[in-house]
Amino acid sequence: MLKRLLPLIITLTLLATACGGSDQLQIDGLAAEINPEECVDGTGDEVTIYSGRTENLIEPVLEAFACATGISVQVRWGSSTQLALLIDEEGRRSPADVFLSRSPGPVGFLESKDLLGRIADSVLALVSEENRSSEGSWIGFSGRKRVLVHNVDLVPEADLPKSVFDLTEEKWRGKVAIPGTNGSFVDWFTVFRDQYGTDVAAQWLNDMVDNDARYYPNNRSIVEAAGRGEIEMGLVNHYYNYQEVAAEGDNHRAKNHSLDDDDIGSLLVITAATVLDSAKNSDEANQLLAYLLTEPVQSYFTNRTFEYPLAAGVEPNSMLPPLTALEIGSVDFDALGGGFEETARIIEASGIQNQ
Repeated sequence: MLKRLLPLIITLTLLATACGGSDQLQIDGLAAEINPEECVDGTGDEVTIYSGRTENLIEPVLEAFACATGISVQVRWGSSTQLALLIDEEGRRSPADVFLSRSPGPVGFLESKDLLGRIADSVLALVSEENRSSEGSWIGFSGRKRVLVHNVDLVPEADLPKSVFDLTEEKWRGKVAIPGTNGSFVDWFTVFRDQYGTDVAAQWLNDMVDNDARYYPNNRSIVEAAGRGEIEMGLVNHYYNYQEVAAEGDNHRAKNHSLDDDDIGSLLVITAATVLDSAKNSDEANQLLAYLLTEPVQSYFTNRTFEYPLAAGVEPNSMLPPLTALEIGSVDFDALGGGFEETARIIEASGIQNQ
């Protein structure tokens, strides 16, 4: 059964019927697509999750997990950044067993605070080395590639830039959108700093602001604006445009553009799962992480949300271009965590939110 830890959020409901003196769960919708089998009886075991991945995306997976294992799941939803800060504040008193982060920065932050435990070797073996911690403290379970989304009627494909550094040119003045405070942008910019140095990264952002880059609060709002022709182009995660095309068809007039393979603008940002060092239900936590890497769940991520699967042996949706981008596995998560606050300061100082 799934429960909420936040009283202001409506409780998730799994239908339960008496069966031999125990509750047997029933699921439907996307959860039933992930796990079409009959639910097992409740075991009395539980696992508590702090999820920075959005409710509409991860809820079906957690429902399917509860159905398949009989483990009761309690969830606290929020932004990855806020939840990481909360875990740090709670310390070893945190009720969380598992932290699911939509981006790597919050995971690096917790790792730098020595709050992450070691994941079971059997779970670590399910992902390739570049998509897991060398210390065994986190695994990646899906990937989002950074791209430049553009309106096909406003920007001819032949004119598209090859690098994010090209976007500071006069020809792109006022034509580029940036989700400056979005978690994935913050992580991307932190990697930018790590790869090129803070001075170069900060200068690029300041040059973008001087070139009248336009602020939007998140990736989806940029993709929608590009589709309407409200903005020519914007820096986003790849999968939002696939979702809009699936919903709107040819009425959506935006397309993804991949920058050069070795450009920082083509970074693959992973979503990460961890088990806290203070976890009271570490066995159940490891079962959940292993479940995230099963073929049905990985197929759900790539076929329903158009993310890249990271479990060994699972192929991405055929619509997705092959990955040749700079990989997050080449980046030190501790460096990301340690640079988190400095990145936020640079972004705020740039004034991008006022654009």
